[in-house]
Amino acid sequence: MKYILVTGGVISGVGKGVIASSFGTILKNCGIHVTSIKIDPYINIDAGTFSPYEHGEVYVLDDGGEVDLDLGNYERFLDVTLHRDNNITTGKIYQHIITKERRGDYLGKTVQVVPHITDAIQEWVEKVSNRPVTEDGDKPMVCVVELGGTIGDIEGMPFVEAFRQFQFRVQKENFCVAHVSLVPQPRSSGEPKTKPTQASVRELRGLGLTPDLIVCRSENPIGEAVKEKISNFCHVAPEQVITIHDLSSIYRVPILMESQGVIEFLNDRLQLNIGSPRPRHFMRKWRDLADRIDHLRKEVNISLVGKYTKLEDAYASVTKALQHASIEVGYKLQLTYIEAASLEPQTKQEDPVLYHEAWQKLCKSDGVIVPGGFGKRGIEGKIEACKWCRTNKKPMLGICLGLQVAVIEFARNVLALADANSTEINPKTNHPVVIDMPEHNSGEMGGTMRLGKRTTSFKSDTCVVKRLYGNVDGIEERHRHRYEVNPQYVNDFEAAGLKFVGHDDEGQRMEIIELEGHPYYVATQYHPEYLSRPLKPSPPFLGFILASVGKLKSYLARGCRLSPRQMSDNDSDDEILAHVMANTYAKSKTNSNGLQTNGHKED
Repeated sequence: MKYILVTGGVISGVGKGVIASSFGTILKNCGIHVTSIKIDPYINIDAGTFSPYEHGEVYVLDDGGEVDLDLGNYERFLDVTLHRDNNITTGKIYQHIITKERRGDYLGKTVQVVPHITDAIQEWVEKVSNRPVTEDGDKPMVCVVELGGTIGDIEGMPFVEAFRQFQFRVQKENFCVAHVSLVPQPRSSGEPKTKPTQASVRELRGLGLTPDLIVCRSENPIGEAVKEKISNFCHVAPEQVITIHDLSSIYRVPILMESQGVIEFLNDRLQLNIGSPRPRHFMRKWRDLADRIDHLRKEVNISLVGKYTKLEDAYASVTKALQHASIEVGYKLQLTYIEAASLEPQTKQEDPVLYHEAWQKLCKSDGVIVPGGFGKRGIEGKIEACKWCRTNKKPMLGICLGLQVAVIEFARNVLALADANSTEINPKTNHPVVIDMPEHNSGEMGGTMRLGKRTTSFKSDTCVVKRLYGNVDGIEERHRHRYEVNPQYVNDFEAAGLKFVGHDDEGQRMEIIELEGHPYYVATQYHPEYLSRPLKPSPPFLGFILASVGKLKSYLARGCRLSPRQMSDNDSDDEILAHVMANTYAKSKTNSNGLQTNGHKED
């Protein structure tokens, strides 16, 4: 097993996650199986109880692990399936050690950070790195480990010490360190400053780890003179200094890193036996994807109505899924964040300017997405957004809580159940159309929800979502919720036109809704954004973007294929649909011998 440790210096949020993912992407394109581990030095057991304002979204894995959003980057870049143990926290390590101590495993010894904590970290990394993460079940050859935080943080010291020891445990040819550091460029001078990087590398060396690669992050490209300076003062060769400036998309990062000789260096340093020269089509899909993004001209305007809109990372996976779908359709995503509470009538009284600005943004959008969340704040605003989309035939995609508020809105305004609500919001409502799941409501907050990958079965052969998924009978998607639609009201909803087209295996839990006679009014109890990939968009998101640009009907008519080359991108949905139907009719009238028929096989 080969290990690449990615550390960060100067500031947090410098881009270690994307850099770590890019290392994996480059190696995977060389035919090497790669896995990833993210280390978070906080004492929380996992990310499940965090507010999204703390560390961004909570990312959910197949096994129900609630982890750091960087694991989403790893899965999307590498197209792998990670596990809860691929996210290590200080809380997990200490919980593991304390459990062993209470069992008496240490036979009366004093339990200390060194060696017990540091040994536990090393053993955890070795164990997890050997676990398969791809469908073929092959054992990974390289493990990319990202150490969260910044070198010098007191929280990260046990992990730094663990890897200082680890480099000798696994031997030099199996371990290398990539240090990601910021090179600021003050506006007053415009000159890149290398002193922060020098100080950060000095700190890392003082803790016993020597960087093999220094990845310099900057706003603008860095010249050779700056690279030479970093090389001289940080005791590395010039080819060991990699510069990554702000790019048009994150998908250009692996391409830029590869162009600076990363493969040659890792091949030599870790003895990977990567053949040379590389084929002409090397990383072709990534290059095509990056080029396609840069040349998008048409725009699709989407509004996201949420309650954590002050931090974009709070909806990182939703944003990525929207981007994946928009790129696939050939549109540039223009995403507007709308604070749900700003749409509520109460805001109109308190701050009419804010209220009208929020509604103006909503009305200008091509489609509206209502993502998940918890708590009372902003619920009424989300309900208002659903009502507007339903009555104005505006494409809408609801996710998790988005499905629940769509159900509440329909109950109030179509079924005339005026006080319909969720028991999460109003436990005393007379019409609890959304209720809690007792087995997932133990009173504890962490890890008690309905989590991870579960099966959804389609109950309608003609529903749009089933066709978007390829007409399969069932799908597997990831969940994270504690409340569900009340089965007692399902018949009333369906009689009024709100169809529950997807259920769980037992038929008790409502997973997907569609509104009859609407261009695209769809909501899912699961989180489809977690399984979206750059080259394979999530079907509900793809259908949502297609509906938002007016091309969903033609896409479905073509058997869920995008527009043929001979059709202009400027053609309307109805024109494309007519063209497709005409071709289909003509083909049905001609048999294999070229003879006209009535659309049926001859006797």
